[in-house]
Amino acid sequence: MASLPRISIVEAAAFERQVPFRFAFRFGAAEVKAAAQAFLRVRIADETGREAIGWSAEMMMPKWFDKDPGLSPEENTQQLRTALRMAAQAMMAAGSGSAFALHAGVEPAHRTACAQAGLNGLIASFGLALVDRAVIDALARLEGVPAQRLVNGNRLGIDTTTAPDLAGFDLDSFLAGLTLPASLAVRHTVGLGDALSADESASRLDDGLPETLEDAIAAYGHRLFKLKIAGDVKKDVARLTRIAAVLDRLQPDYRATLDGNEQYEDEAHVLELLDAIEAEPALARLRERILFLEQPIARARALARPVTRLAARIAVEIDESDADMEAFVVARRLGYTGISSKSCKGFYRALLNRARVARWNGQAGEAHCFMSAEDLTTQAGIAIQQDLVLAGLIGAEHVERNGHHFVDGMAGAPAEEMRAYLAAHGDLYRNVGGRARLAIREGSLSLASIAAAPGLGSAVEPDWSAMQPLF
Repeated sequence: MASLPRISIVEAAAFERQVPFRFAFRFGAAEVKAAAQAFLRVRIADETGREAIGWSAEMMMPKWFDKDPGLSPEENTQQLRTALRMAAQAMMAAGSGSAFALHAGVEPAHRTACAQAGLNGLIASFGLALVDRAVIDALARLEGVPAQRLVNGNRLGIDTTTAPDLAGFDLDSFLAGLTLPASLAVRHTVGLGDALSADESASRLDDGLPETLEDAIAAYGHRLFKLKIAGDVKKDVARLTRIAAVLDRLQPDYRATLDGNEQYEDEAHVLELLDAIEAEPALARLRERILFLEQPIARARALARPVTRLAARIAVEIDESDADMEAFVVARRLGYTGISSKSCKGFYRALLNRARVARWNGQAGEAHCFMSAEDLTTQAGIAIQQDLVLAGLIGAEHVERNGHHFVDGMAGAPAEEMRAYLAAHGDLYRNVGGRARLAIREGSLSLASIAAAPGLGSAVEPDWSAMQPLF
């Protein structure tokens, strides 16, 4: 095996772009109507002096990373800016090493520094995840290959430093077997405030994009859905009954997941919901088609007590509780069998958690573990393309996508940038009057052009001049 490339980060600059929403998105009890997207650009150099530039992007979504009601959306956004700045500074000061060695060397001190600054684990992860992805993108460009090649040959240098429980696992062979599929099915999010049919829509936007659940099924051909629940058993059952009526009528062969967004108090409260769902005849088909339940219990209590009674009846995964590399190990001991993948939580974390799934599922007598691919209103362009690469690599058969529903295409991007994406990634986007919108065909997204592009999924450099400096 060729020696691993040793690199250092020579320069880092961050920018942001405001992203207006078509309508409000709800995380549990919080409602978000607009947000800023962060963009990072790094320049790396190897030991021979060769240099390359890499990029990453992620929405700075208020009210998900830190749900403290005392914090304003702008304060939430500032937390994420701070974590990104801290991660970039730490990585630039880390010297040289393999891409993963830089990450693993910086992560403990970065998390400690963030905690001392009052920033939780998810916020710390956000900053480091953006830097890691930009570095991976730059290294792939330096070597002139798609990022999958770096993963398959472990040119990133991924080892078990951050996941010692994987000691003895053949990580190189595991990574060598990861592939990107030709396409991924889209799991459509039905948010708490989303209209289900035209008669529920108070006023139409008429912007050419779907506005209701019925519209989305007709426009995109969805067969997979993610249904948000709110922590009130009676109201949730009533809402799910209305959703099920639409799905049973328009797409009877559907599958669905439930997302609790931390809104339920404890296992007993979630069991009450499950009992109520199973007691409602109108929800019989929906209950049969639920694949798993995502993070129903608030993160402060979710990993404090076992959920074995609940897990005996439905597959349960963690999402917001996934704040560090130990979370999945702890959750599994408590009865959870799944964990979500989100680019904002970390590229390396997702791959190592997927390795854990492979190892655990190969052990006799163990409960089946799984990973899902989830969204955080990920936006068209770099962010969605990098996330699709990660979702494909972990073997997800479908991925939640909601950013395209709440945002009109590449809202906020210059026309020339949109034209560049349409030219380079015409399988992933469609041209609507010069605007690039995500092209979901028969319920799926094509991964062909992002799999072939040198770098981490995107052949197009964003227009930095059309953004505001973040640092």
